[in-house]
Amino acid sequence: MRNDSRKWGTLVIACLAMLLLSIDLTVLHLATPKLVEDMDPSGSQLLWIADVYGFALAGLLVTMGNLGDRIGRRRLLLTGTAAFGAASLLTAYAPSPELLIAARALLGVAGATIMPSTLSLIRNVFTDAKERTTAVGIWSSIGAAGFALGPVVGGALLNEFWWGSVFLINVPVVAVILLAGTAVLPESRNPNPGRIDLVSVPLSVVGVIAVIYALKEAAHGGVGRIPVVVAAALGVVALAVFVRRQTRLAEPLIDVRLFGNRAFSASVGSALVAMFAMLAMSLVFAQYFQLVLGWSPLVAGLAGLPGGVGAAVGGSVAGPLVMRRGRAQTVALGMALAAVGFALYSQVGLDLNYAYLVVAMIVTSTGIGLTFAVVNDTIIATAPRERAGAAAAISETAHEMGGALGIAVLGTVLNSAYAARLVLPAGLPAGTAEQVRDTLGDALRIAAELPADLAPAVAGAARQAFVESMQATVLTGAGVLLVLAVAALYALRGVPKELSDDVAELSHA
Repeated sequence: MRNDSRKWGTLVIACLAMLLLSIDLTVLHLATPKLVEDMDPSGSQLLWIADVYGFALAGLLVTMGNLGDRIGRRRLLLTGTAAFGAASLLTAYAPSPELLIAARALLGVAGATIMPSTLSLIRNVFTDAKERTTAVGIWSSIGAAGFALGPVVGGALLNEFWWGSVFLINVPVVAVILLAGTAVLPESRNPNPGRIDLVSVPLSVVGVIAVIYALKEAAHGGVGRIPVVVAAALGVVALAVFVRRQTRLAEPLIDVRLFGNRAFSASVGSALVAMFAMLAMSLVFAQYFQLVLGWSPLVAGLAGLPGGVGAAVGGSVAGPLVMRRGRAQTVALGMALAAVGFALYSQVGLDLNYAYLVVAMIVTSTGIGLTFAVVNDTIIATAPRERAGAAAAISETAHEMGGALGIAVLGTVLNSAYAARLVLPAGLPAGTAEQVRDTLGDALRIAAELPADLAPAVAGAARQAFVESMQATVLTGAGVLLVLAVAALYALRGVPKELSDDVAELSHA
């Protein structure tokens, strides 16, 4: 009984830590207007404030997951959580843009210690395959719920307090994790970790950061720009050298042979595409709610809550569904549901029927939640327990890559379609038309400065073009998800419903 209590207590703490990170991923977007007003950062500084957290987190996931396997996952989680609390205080009270950027970077470093530690701890305390699948489903559900709660929590705080309050809320949560974790969490580590390869660490950091930077820059300014090409080339070369080096090391930072396991590689790919869809649509609907419908950040956050509920439901039912239908059919069902939801989104227009949108949101998010729960469980279950941290880091890196790729690809589709569909009235001042075609936000800002006879026409045309481009974008996403559903059905065929440590090695692709 005591072991059971400690086991489920570990899950609660891991979920709380994941909730902390999930909420923190989205609150800054809402705080940006107040931050700009108070701190007046330059355009370049504002980009770094927004992006440096994700760069630091994604770049260090592989290193930190491996470090947890070596020094102990409990130790790394508690150390990283304490650092996250301290960095949250520094971020909330940063007096200048430069110090805010530095504090956000520290938040990313701390976040990179927490993400893989939570999943690897679950992998090591839940030795029963059915219980582990259920636990990972719950963990995934809480992460998805936090992603939806972020805008609500941020909007509520920003209605009453200054922009730094969205980071200050982390501190009491950190205190609870530290106190409970010290008492409850068991320690686990690789008993024979070997020496860490100091050359592999910078190769993985540079490779991941450069690729994600290239994807973000491509989304903002186009694929052919020199910074995008240089960053992409640097990232690909660094990752290629990294992978080659791992095959020659006795104790690699990542055992790349895991990708020869069909279940592992298919699950990593599924996680990447699922995050591709989820994050891109989060960005699209944030603009739709606030710029097209004119809702406040808090109302927009509340409007997105059914998505979090759907994802939580999907993660919760993943375990029973896997035991009934198997992993291949469950992941394929999740992706098919998400594709149906995206197709439903294509009927959303200027006149919103919110009840209809809720149905589409729940269908989509339930499918995504179902997919995440199963693929996360498959990734950590097909890796050896002693390398659970490294496997969890691969899963989280796939999420980061997928998010950046989704914004780059679907963001490009959205922007291109918007510019192509925008029909502007005659009589605009010279140079105005090109600025209006950049983004909906630019169009509405410029329209507010135009004469009264032009402003409504420009704003209306921009909103109409955005809605039409959003419809084209979600249909593109639906097609991607349907292809993935079919691919998952093939790639995960034959994978056992119960993946325990004594399951024979699965067939390789």
